[in-house]
Order: sequence, then structure tokens, then C-alpha cells
Amino acid sequence: MANTLLISYDLYAPGQNYDSVIEEIKSLGSWAKVHKSFWFVDSTLSASKAAERVWGKMDSNDSLFVVDAKNNEACWYNLSDKVSNFLQEHWHK
Repeated sequence: MANTLLISYDLYAPGQNYDSVIEEIKSLGSWAKVHKSFWFVDSTLSASKAAERVWGKMDSNDSLFVVDAKNNEACWYNLSDKVSNFLQEHWHK
């Protein structure tokens, strides 16, 4: 059964080659690039598994946000504490 993943990221290190990030996102399933760094992916992976795979291709100062819109789940890496706390507090309200 496929999950509807929405993937958003910010890449902060100038001059880096992020082709591997894009290729990893494309490898997750059928995809559409909605904006420069926002993707829709139809995948069998959960938000956390997809985020783990994509994060493995990113630099530690980048940020990543993955939402499984079908199952109302999210996973993120390196968002600010303020944003992370807000998401944790408000996600399932």
C-alpha cells in the first residue's frame, strides 16, 4: 500500500553537489517535483524511513521535513527547536 509523502528540505552549504539527495528522493517511489525543494512522492515507505534515507544524503547543517499525508505522520531533521516543539505540540490536535 502506497503512502503519500510530502518532502521539503533546505540545503545550506554553498557549492555542494546535492544530486544524491535528489536521486534518493526519486528512488523512494513515483514522484513529482512541486517546487525547487518540495516533492510529492508515492511510496511504500513511512515518513520516518523515507526521512532516514534522504537525511543520509544530506549535510548535518541542512534541514528536512517529511509528511505522510495519508497516515498523518511526520518526521524531521534539524529544524529549529522552536519549530520542532510547535510541531510536536500541535501535530495531532
